[in-house]
Amino acid sequence: EVAGRGGLRFAANYHVSPATVLEAVDGYRAAFQPSEVLDKPYVSVSADVVVAEDDETARELATGYGLWVRSIRTAEGAIEFPTPDEARAHVWSDADRALVQDRLDTQFIGSPRRVADQLEQLQEATGADELLITTITHGHADRVRSYELLAEEWRQR
Repeated sequence: EVAGRGGLRFAANYHVSPATVLEAVDGYRAAFQPSEVLDKPYVSVSADVVVAEDDETARELATGYGLWVRSIRTAEGAIEFPTPDEARAHVWSDADRALVQDRLDTQFIGSPRRVADQLEQLQEATGADELLITTITHGHADRVRSYELLAEEWRQR
Protein backbone atom coordinates (compact mmCIF):
# COMPACT_ATOMS: atom_id res chain seq x y z
CA GLU A 1 0.00 0.00 0.00
CA VAL A 2 2.90 2.37 0.76
CA ALA A 3 4.41 1.76 -2.68
CA GLY A 4 1.00 2.21 -4.29
CA ARG A 5 0.21 5.46 -2.49
CA GLY A 6 3.67 6.73 -3.46
CA GLY A 7 3.19 5.83 -7.11
CA LEU A 8 6.21 3.53 -7.02
CA ARG A 9 7.01 0.09 -8.41
CA PHE A 10 6.20 -2.92 -6.25
CA ALA A 11 8.03 -6.24 -5.94
CA ALA A 12 6.11 -9.19 -4.52
CA ASN A 13 8.20 -12.05 -3.18
CA TYR A 14 6.37 -15.17 -4.31
CA HIS A 15 9.40 -17.25 -3.43
CA VAL A 16 9.43 -15.93 0.16
CA SER A 17 5.73 -15.60 0.93
CA PRO A 18 3.69 -17.44 -1.69
CA ALA A 19 0.51 -17.47 0.36
CA THR A 20 0.28 -13.67 0.45
CA VAL A 21 1.50 -12.62 -2.99
CA LEU A 22 -1.95 -12.15 -4.55
CA GLU A 23 -3.20 -10.16 -1.58
CA ALA A 24 -0.07 -7.98 -1.63
CA VAL A 25 -0.36 -7.28 -5.36
CA ASP A 26 -4.08 -6.48 -5.04
CA GLY A 27 -3.38 -4.15 -2.11
CA TYR A 28 -0.71 -2.34 -4.09
CA ARG A 29 -2.93 -1.89 -7.13
CA ALA A 30 -5.89 -0.73 -5.03
CA ALA A 31 -3.75 1.89 -3.31
CA PHE A 32 -1.89 3.04 -6.43
CA GLN A 33 -1.84 6.76 -7.15
CA PRO A 34 -0.05 8.05 -10.25
CA SER A 35 3.16 9.97 -9.56
CA GLU A 36 6.06 11.60 -11.36
CA VAL A 37 7.66 8.16 -11.35
CA LEU A 38 4.77 6.06 -12.71
CA ASP A 39 1.41 6.76 -14.29
CA LYS A 40 0.14 3.20 -13.69
CA PRO A 41 1.04 0.34 -11.34
CA TYR A 42 4.12 -1.76 -12.08
CA VAL A 43 4.49 -5.14 -10.40
CA SER A 44 7.51 -7.43 -10.26
CA VAL A 45 7.10 -10.94 -8.88
CA SER A 46 10.01 -13.11 -7.78
CA ALA A 47 10.37 -16.86 -8.22
CA ASP A 48 12.95 -19.53 -7.42
CA VAL A 49 13.75 -21.49 -10.56
CA VAL A 50 16.01 -24.37 -11.59
CA VAL A 51 16.01 -25.32 -15.26
CA ALA A 52 17.95 -28.11 -16.96
CA GLU A 53 17.67 -30.00 -20.20
CA ASP A 54 15.15 -32.38 -18.59
CA ASP A 55 13.03 -32.59 -15.45
CA GLU A 56 15.13 -35.26 -13.77
CA THR A 57 18.37 -33.30 -14.11
CA ALA A 58 16.68 -30.15 -12.83
CA ARG A 59 15.36 -32.00 -9.77
CA GLU A 60 18.86 -33.30 -9.07
CA LEU A 61 20.33 -29.79 -9.29
CA ALA A 62 17.65 -28.49 -6.92
CA THR A 63 18.14 -31.25 -4.33
CA GLY A 64 20.01 -29.02 -1.87
CA TYR A 65 17.40 -26.27 -1.81
CA GLY A 66 15.36 -27.58 1.13
CA LEU A 67 18.41 -28.01 3.34
CA TRP A 68 19.68 -24.58 2.41
CA VAL A 69 16.29 -22.96 3.21
CA ARG A 70 16.22 -24.87 6.51
CA SER A 71 19.57 -23.35 7.44
CA ILE A 72 18.24 -19.85 6.77
CA ARG A 73 15.03 -20.36 8.74
CA THR A 74 16.75 -21.76 11.81
CA ALA A 75 19.20 -20.14 14.18
CA GLU A 76 22.03 -21.97 12.39
CA GLY A 77 22.31 -19.33 9.69
CA ALA A 78 22.75 -19.81 5.95
CA ILE A 79 25.03 -22.63 4.91
CA GLU A 80 26.88 -22.98 1.63
CA PHE A 81 24.44 -24.45 -0.86
CA PRO A 82 24.81 -28.21 -0.41
CA THR A 83 25.66 -30.71 -3.10
CA PRO A 84 22.91 -33.20 -3.92
CA ASP A 85 24.81 -35.90 -1.98
CA GLU A 86 25.14 -33.67 1.09
CA ALA A 87 21.45 -32.85 0.93
CA ARG A 88 20.43 -36.49 0.60
CA ALA A 89 22.56 -37.37 3.65
CA HIS A 90 20.57 -35.00 5.90
CA VAL A 91 18.17 -36.74 8.27
CA TRP A 92 14.91 -34.80 8.09
CA SER A 93 12.60 -34.42 11.05
CA ASP A 94 8.92 -33.67 10.59
CA ALA A 95 9.58 -30.19 11.98
CA ASP A 96 12.35 -29.62 9.42
CA ARG A 97 10.06 -30.63 6.57
CA ALA A 98 7.25 -28.41 7.81
CA LEU A 99 9.68 -25.50 8.09
CA VAL A 100 10.62 -25.57 4.40
CA GLN A 101 7.65 -27.18 2.63
CA ASP A 102 6.13 -23.90 1.43
CA ARG A 103 9.37 -22.98 -0.29
CA LEU A 104 9.76 -26.41 -1.86
CA ASP A 105 6.17 -26.34 -3.11
CA THR A 106 6.62 -23.02 -4.87
CA GLN A 107 9.99 -23.59 -6.51
CA PHE A 108 9.81 -23.98 -10.30
CA ILE A 109 11.94 -26.97 -11.34
CA GLY A 110 12.16 -28.73 -14.67
CA SER A 111 12.78 -28.54 -18.37
CA PRO A 112 12.74 -25.15 -20.08
CA ARG A 113 9.23 -25.67 -21.45
CA ARG A 114 7.79 -26.89 -18.12
CA VAL A 115 9.24 -24.00 -16.13
CA ALA A 116 8.31 -21.36 -18.70
CA ASP A 117 4.73 -22.68 -18.73
CA GLN A 118 4.59 -22.43 -14.91
CA LEU A 119 6.09 -18.94 -14.94
CA GLU A 120 3.49 -17.83 -17.47
CA GLN A 121 0.80 -19.07 -15.08
CA LEU A 122 2.40 -17.09 -12.23
CA GLN A 123 2.58 -14.01 -14.42
CA GLU A 124 -1.06 -14.36 -15.44
CA ALA A 125 -2.26 -14.98 -11.87
CA THR A 126 -0.46 -11.94 -10.50
CA GLY A 127 -0.67 -9.68 -13.53
CA ALA A 128 3.08 -9.15 -13.17
CA ASP A 129 4.79 -6.74 -15.51
CA GLU A 130 8.10 -8.40 -14.73
CA LEU A 131 9.31 -11.68 -13.26
CA LEU A 132 12.45 -11.72 -11.12
CA ILE A 133 14.11 -15.10 -11.38
CA THR A 134 16.52 -16.51 -8.82
CA THR A 135 18.38 -19.74 -9.48
CA ILE A 136 20.37 -21.39 -6.71
CA THR A 137 22.42 -24.49 -7.39
CA HIS A 138 25.65 -25.88 -5.96
CA GLY A 139 27.55 -25.47 -9.21
CA HIS A 140 27.94 -22.07 -10.83
CA ALA A 141 27.91 -23.51 -14.37
CA ASP A 142 24.58 -25.22 -13.64
CA ARG A 143 23.13 -21.91 -12.45
CA VAL A 144 24.31 -20.08 -15.57
CA ARG A 145 22.98 -22.88 -17.80
CA SER A 146 19.61 -22.69 -16.04
CA TYR A 147 19.32 -19.00 -16.91
CA GLU A 148 20.42 -19.65 -20.50
CA LEU A 149 17.90 -22.43 -21.05
CA LEU A 150 15.05 -20.38 -19.59
CA ALA A 151 16.00 -17.29 -21.58
CA GLU A 152 16.11 -19.30 -24.80
CA GLU A 153 12.67 -20.80 -24.13
CA TRP A 154 11.18 -17.47 -23.06
CA ARG A 155 12.46 -15.72 -26.21
CA GLN A 156 10.59 -18.26 -28.36
CA ARG A 157 7.24 -17.42 -26.77
